[in-house]
Amino acid sequence: MGVNISAPYIYVCTRMRMRKSKLLPKEEYQRMLNMSVSEITRIVGESEYKQEIDELGTTFKGIDLIEVALSWNLAKEYQKIQEITPGTLKQFTQVYLRRWDIQNVLTILRGKMQGVPSGKIKEILVPAGSLDKVALDRMLTEESPDRIIEMLKDHRMFPVLTREYPLAKESGSFSHMENELYKHLYANIINDAKSGVKGGASFLAYIQLEIDIKNVKTLFRLRADKVDEEAREMFIPGGSLSLNDFASLNAIKDLNEFIDMIRANISNDTLHVLLDEVKAKKGGVQYIEARLTRVQLEQMEKMSKRNPFSIHPILVYLEKKKYEVFNLRALARGKESQLPSEKIVDYLVM
Repeated sequence: MGVNISAPYIYVCTRMRMRKSKLLPKEEYQRMLNMSVSEITRIVGESEYKQEIDELGTTFKGIDLIEVALSWNLAKEYQKIQEITPGTLKQFTQVYLRRWDIQNVLTILRGKMQGVPSGKIKEILVPAGSLDKVALDRMLTEESPDRIIEMLKDHRMFPVLTREYPLAKESGSFSHMENELYKHLYANIINDAKSGVKGGASFLAYIQLEIDIKNVKTLFRLRADKVDEEAREMFIPGGSLSLNDFASLNAIKDLNEFIDMIRANISNDTLHVLLDEVKAKKGGVQYIEARLTRVQLEQMEKMSKRNPFSIHPILVYLEKKKYEVFNLRALARGKESQLPSEKIVDYLVM
């Protein structure tokens, strides 16, 4: 790598490691499990979220304050990272963050469909993708989901949205649409990664890992829900599994046989350790999903150590930051709903 290219890469990757070192440690979450919502708010207000808690404290209280402060902080952090990231790293970061467009649009559509007030929907939006705050605010002013989809006619999601929306409207469920949007997103990301851009191979390795974990999570969820229909449609291509592998795995009734087959199809030591743990402990689907996310993060850390000046340190930080927000939100909501700590802990990614 030429000197002129490596300096900005070294700078941004070092910055990511510094940011990552400020994320809350596992022990902090364990302490918070014994706290009330107001105590959690106080701890959050003394951390990297102080500015948002201070700014929003006059308008929001309790759980709402935590929700909005976390969303604001995450969006601002992601926007900042896009600003400081150079060259192809910026391109990959932006491609990667497009998943927030899917999440934000679906949050708005679901909210509108269920009659949730716009202000409430806005609290949990994270304008980190290509749809900025202005675009999302405009969508929130629309009452009809049909009009919201119409507003996205220039967006790359539009073909999938128009194809899937009539069915979602009729069934009242957006899960099929969500799956199709992710398939479309991953197909585009894989094309971008394979387009011969420098660093594309590192990016592709991570995306394939993410698809594998997503498919394994889906298989565990299908087992828990005991759903047979449409299982093949839930499959996301691009990872280690083929559609036929996925369908065969879904048809296996015995848990041990199911786990052995996943091991045979996906060679990943960290995943294998988890699968052995699941065999022994047989935790619920929430516990398994949180642990699968942990596997993904541990693999990303390994990739990041092998490629210290690549897209990996950026992706590791983006994901870990997202899960910090996810954990704090799960803790606050769990406490608000008076769930016992041992139930909340199953949802946390630690």
